[in-house]
Amino acid sequence: MKPPVVVLPGMTATELRDAYPTAPEPLWGLPGPKAYERVALHPDDLRYELREPAQVRPGDAFSIPYHELVRELRHDLTADADRPRPVFLFPYDWRRPLDETVDALAEFLREVAARTALLRHYHRDGYGEAPRVDLVGHSMGGLLAAGYLDRLARAKDGGGGAAPLVPVRRVVSLGTPFGGSFEAVLQIITGTAALGGSAPSSRERETARVTPALYHLLPRFPDALLRTDGALPDTLFDAALWQRGVVASIAEHMRRHGLDPAPRKGARLQAAEAFLQRMLDGAAAFRDRVDALTLPAAGLTERDWLVVAGVGEETRVRLLVEGPPEDPFFELRSLERRQGYPAREGGPPETETGDGTVPFVGALPPFLPAEAVVAVSPDDFGYWEIRDRILGRFTTLHALLPAMNRVIKLCGAFLGGEAGTRSRAPRGLKARRPPGVAEGAWDPPLRFHAGGD
Repeated sequence: MKPPVVVLPGMTATELRDAYPTAPEPLWGLPGPKAYERVALHPDDLRYELREPAQVRPGDAFSIPYHELVRELRHDLTADADRPRPVFLFPYDWRRPLDETVDALAEFLREVAARTALLRHYHRDGYGEAPRVDLVGHSMGGLLAAGYLDRLARAKDGGGGAAPLVPVRRVVSLGTPFGGSFEAVLQIITGTAALGGSAPSSRERETARVTPALYHLLPRFPDALLRTDGALPDTLFDAALWQRGVVASIAEHMRRHGLDPAPRKGARLQAAEAFLQRMLDGAAAFRDRVDALTLPAAGLTERDWLVVAGVGEETRVRLLVEGPPEDPFFELRSLERRQGYPAREGGPPETETGDGTVPFVGALPPFLPAEAVVAVSPDDFGYWEIRDRILGRFTTLHALLPAMNRVIKLCGAFLGGEAGTRSRAPRGLKARRPPGVAEGAWDPPLRFHAGGD
């Protein structure tokens, strides 16, 4: 009996509602409001909102692009109508540090296991005695899956806490920024990016700069930064590398809303830089654990994780940081936006591409070889996927990956296979070899019939 599937949406893809009013008020939706001031967090306690009284809670995950993915998986993974395979969607508060969201995910998976055990066919097969789940994570959702597997691995070593964790059988990640995305930098600096999709605004910048989860997505893969001064820090996880305007705006945020703001400007700036560094340290610690993850420690093999990375869209692959060290500046040049796939003479390297939000090298997980990755491009939308082609004019491939028919079929074929094995894709389902991987070296966890791309 194959286990239930849990879909983990990306950042900003869950509604936020203020449950404090008698009639709960929507604060973040698609389409709908984006009440930046009311979802902003308090500088003295990032568990709570700036404006009180409030009780902001996650609502529903957005139907676009997850409705089609969930519906099709429920259909494709159910071979017998009397024995359906359940597919759940995990909505969460995407503002929080990812460690907190992994806590919420662990509790959600325990509930999923308990609910699944109440289905007769799962009960007869003894699911309740040995529960498991499959995970499908889009964008930041893939980092949550990796963070949960880290918990599983540490629990096996006796360091995972008292509450039981539900084991994971297989994982799919779609456009996950394992190495980060420059769109997170743009969101913090300018208030606009492919992560959010709205017009830039000072309200958006202020909210982004005190949103811990956003810092978990900062890029730190090799050659991500071009520095004009060697004395500049070589990582975005060092507050000293950030533009002074970011620190100054956090200082002003603390002055206006903090409980005990420093009276002198210099002291306020020091407190703001320390506040920024605490958020960066928390994000870096989470990413360090993901980087150190080994799948066998969490009970999986390399055949049990399917990585789907988008290619073929112009994507920022580097960031130029100009000196001097005491006053760094991020130069957001179009020159660092590249599209080298497929390779062409005189063009950029084939690996300098991405899905419009996550550069290809940023989508490579540290715990799997590049040879295991499956690539998809905008050309892989089917002829009849007219709606998604239209949406593609206004958003990126990254946002539409969960809605792409080829991606959904890849997910279904992989999740329908047995753990620890190389699953067989149905005839006619094609996939792309990832950039930089020689044809004979490509070794994805799905076996494709002859005629694949």
